[in-house]
Amino acid sequence: MNAKVFAYDTTLRDGAQAQGISFSVEDKLRIVRKLDELGIAYIEAGNPGSNPKDLEFFRRLDELTLHHSKIIAFGSTCKVGANPAEDSQLASLVSAGTPAVAIFGKTWDYHATAILRTTLEENLRMIRETIAWLKAQGKEVVFDAEHFFDGYKANANYAMEALAAAVEGGADCLALCDTNGGSFPDAIYKITHRVVERFPGVAVGIHCHNDCELAVANSVAAVQAGATHVQGTINGIGERCGNANLCAIVPNLQLKLGFEVIPPENMQMLTSTARFVSEVANVEHNEKAAYVGADAFAHKGGMHVDAVNKNPVSYEHVTPDSVGNSRRVLMSEVAGRATILGKIREIDPTLDKDSPETRAIIERLKELEHEGYQFESAESSFELLVRKMLGKFTPSFELKQFRAMVAEPALEGVFNSSAMIKIHVDGEDEISAAEGDGPVNALDKALRRALERFYPQLREMKLTDYKVRVLDSQMASAAKVRVLIESADRTSSWTTIGVSTDVIDASWRALVDAIEYKLAK
Repeated sequence: MNAKVFAYDTTLRDGAQAQGISFSVEDKLRIVRKLDELGIAYIEAGNPGSNPKDLEFFRRLDELTLHHSKIIAFGSTCKVGANPAEDSQLASLVSAGTPAVAIFGKTWDYHATAILRTTLEENLRMIRETIAWLKAQGKEVVFDAEHFFDGYKANANYAMEALAAAVEGGADCLALCDTNGGSFPDAIYKITHRVVERFPGVAVGIHCHNDCELAVANSVAAVQAGATHVQGTINGIGERCGNANLCAIVPNLQLKLGFEVIPPENMQMLTSTARFVSEVANVEHNEKAAYVGADAFAHKGGMHVDAVNKNPVSYEHVTPDSVGNSRRVLMSEVAGRATILGKIREIDPTLDKDSPETRAIIERLKELEHEGYQFESAESSFELLVRKMLGKFTPSFELKQFRAMVAEPALEGVFNSSAMIKIHVDGEDEISAAEGDGPVNALDKALRRALERFYPQLREMKLTDYKVRVLDSQMASAAKVRVLIESADRTSSWTTIGVSTDVIDASWRALVDAIEYKLAK
């Protein structure tokens, strides 16, 4: 490793400003534990003087035993004309009990005069005296130089004076903020390098926003220019277009450039940490994300898959397991004969690429994908298809009839749908009915109620996700739809698919596959 770079996470403060995200106190405590396990050096957890939730979080910090991370309380410089010692907001920062604090202040002359409506000299005093007072309280102080790059471009001398005021006050780190997210890597590099040269005895940090989709690139450029603190959020969540994504910055710096950002042995926790934060934040995880998305190491094209099977370096810039991810070979009509054969041979090892059965399965796969099936996200249905075509599948039940009914308008607190189903199992007929939230939910309940007498293991199975996509919207209400159903039991999860012009029929096909796959397991 060439040098140490400190990862500074602001998921719980800047990330919480993203639309649709709200962390409870328990959420925050869980995320702090996870970030500490990963090895993040600093965790900016909120402003103790801004709301009761953050205040309660800081009161409960003694519940945590941290091994890698310092918690940072966040606030601003004292008010215009105020004495820091008499500022209630600064008092709340000190009372939070954290070893370090972050203070943001104005470094763009326009903001000082037009937003704070004060003089340039008063703004410098506020920065200097606020930091000096916090240092006198025994705090490590990070100065967030708000709008620094915009300020530098507008008035470089004043932006540097603001940093000098922070250094005079005793700041331990100068975090240069691309608050508007409008800078480019070359500018970030040049300006950061000048700051590093101007203040050789003070750590320099970088804080980037993603409004130009350059936050990660800008953060890396700053580190290459000499910054040793890099701020960001897990998965890049944040206000507007988000913050710099630590899940890309950390491996870029550590695996590509040789900096030590987190303990090397912890890098394999990166993907699980990213998914954990998505789950706690109750947002869909970005499967296209570099390093930590499910598609980051997913291969579909036949030539690509063939090359990866021969040597993964041909289409993978790092190994999936280096960041705790895994390689996926996707099933589709363009996946290549070798890929499909590999799946087929998991069921029948005697087949080869020239077997009539193999050719028939490949042709059927192409036909179904033309109809709208997409097996790359429903490999359980593909496995059942192969078993059926190879004569290695026996249905667990036979459908005699089902009927689904929807009552409108729905009454509050009352199920609006019902289903009746008749099935045949081992020479016996079984009739069942159920109510549900919608016809698919009612069908699911009725089918499993009918089957559980014969297959009690279905009691441990549950549906965990349901997705519908219209395939040809120009057909309006006659459009074909694709339904994906994700199911799970105590040990695993699986996804099945159905396609039809009737959403209930498509759902039924996916539902039957889900149950058949469970019973086949």
